[in-house]
Amino acid sequence: MAQRPLGVCPVSGATSVILCAVSLTTVCICFILLRLQSEQINELRNNLMTLEMKVEKTDIIKRSVWDCYTDAKGQSASRGRREASKRGRKQRQTQTRKRQCASAGRRAFLHLKALSSLSNDEEDYTAIKWMAAGSQGEGLQVSGETVTVATEGPYFIYSQVLYKSTTWVMGHVITKRLNGTDTKILKCVKNMPDNISTALNSCYTAGTFFLESGTVLELSVPRKSAKLVLSPDATFFGIFSL
Repeated sequence: MAQRPLGVCPVSGATSVILCAVSLTTVCICFILLRLQSEQINELRNNLMTLEMKVEKTDIIKRSVWDCYTDAKGQSASRGRREASKRGRKQRQTQTRKRQCASAGRRAFLHLKALSSLSNDEEDYTAIKWMAAGSQGEGLQVSGETVTVATEGPYFIYSQVLYKSTTWVMGHVITKRLNGTDTKILKCVKNMPDNISTALNSCYTAGTFFLESGTVLELSVPRKSAKLVLSPDATFFGIFSL
């Protein structure tokens, strides 16, 4: 039996020719459709890859923007805290200066004038009873022969005594008494004239000290029955806070 060449439709009349032509046309159309579909799939794949790259770039930009925002926000918050801290320090400094100025305007002081002298013959000294000639504040109180410091701090202490005596040397001391302990903190000594008509001499002393609360100060002359001039301009005792 003879074989037909491949791709050649058998000749069996007009109907067979028509069927063969339709088959070839159908095959060509299917091939073309498959080719178009493949191209569309490739195009869609390329579009998808492009879209994914755009999304990734968008995410990177968003993260960068967010990082910049958070960094700026953190820096702004840190700067705000620093500025608030500076404002707080300035306010505290201003308040401290105001308190210091107010305190300077209300510094406690006490100026005393002599009322009388009291001789202690057994212990060989003469004490002076005082009264306030001028005062400010409540940190210093006078009682008889002593001054009590109620508020601790630095103080300036001054004193003067006018002597009328022919004893060859006269003077006075200021004693600090705290917690049962006596400490001499100031001393003044003067030579006296031999002639009773000119036997007048004053002795002035002063100094700065830090005094604790409860400190008691006393001025005394280490001579019993000492001859003193007790006028306010001759004999006085004073203290004021610094």
